[in-house]
Amino acid sequence: MRQSSYRALALTITVLLHFASGAFGQTARPVPENAQASRYGSGWECNRGFRRQDDACFEVKLPDNAFLTHSSYGKGWDCHYGFLEKGDQCLTVQIPANAYLDPYSGDRWRCPRGYRQSNVGCDLIKVPENAFLSDNTQGSGWECERGYRATQQACLKLEVPAHAYLTTSGDEWRCDRGFEKKDQACIAVQVPENAIFVDAPYGQKWKCDRGFEMKTDECLQIKLPENAHLNSTGNGWDCNRPYQLRGDVCMMD
Repeated sequence: MRQSSYRALALTITVLLHFASGAFGQTARPVPENAQASRYGSGWECNRGFRRQDDACFEVKLPDNAFLTHSSYGKGWDCHYGFLEKGDQCLTVQIPANAYLDPYSGDRWRCPRGYRQSNVGCDLIKVPENAFLSDNTQGSGWECERGYRATQQACLKLEVPAHAYLTTSGDEWRCDRGFEKKDQACIAVQVPENAIFVDAPYGQKWKCDRGFEMKTDECLQIKLPENAHLNSTGNGWDCNRPYQLRGDVCMMD
């Protein structure tokens, strides 16, 4: 009984080894020509100068002015610095006058400072009097000096009136505090009695003190009716709770 068990076990092991060897034989593939075993894990990779296609390595057709890459996928080559890929060729980058080869890409050209790129080359930027070259490549390519305003192709001097100053941009002016713009002049704001100046860009330039209300161009003292108080603005009044406004007085319902 024991001998028969040993025989059955031996038969089982033999069968398993047979199937295992068959399975390994089916998965293991030989390394093709112009290839080598992969340095990372299992499988294989093409030698430098060859490109993988299915289960074979084909020689890379290297065009003029190109060099081999270390990748076995893709086209397998790149153009030298100063050449541009066009189909299966590397063509010399044609650099127009007043331009230079882009040092980063090496396959296009750029215009230096003072020139603007066009479809055919680099056009000289014509800087008018009282202007300077800007770092912005869009638009005119120049900006007016402080105190001048750009109009078409020229810089016109700003006429700053009395009681005014140039803004941070330098191409416009504003009135000093206490003055307001009237046409091309700065006129003093007439602040009535019991009022303060308000530095607002538009509208009324003064407001009445708390406890006063505006009537035309004056600030008149508010006369509080009985059972009323000044509101949050300080320039009007509301009825105390629980009184309700009836006409000009505060009454109980």
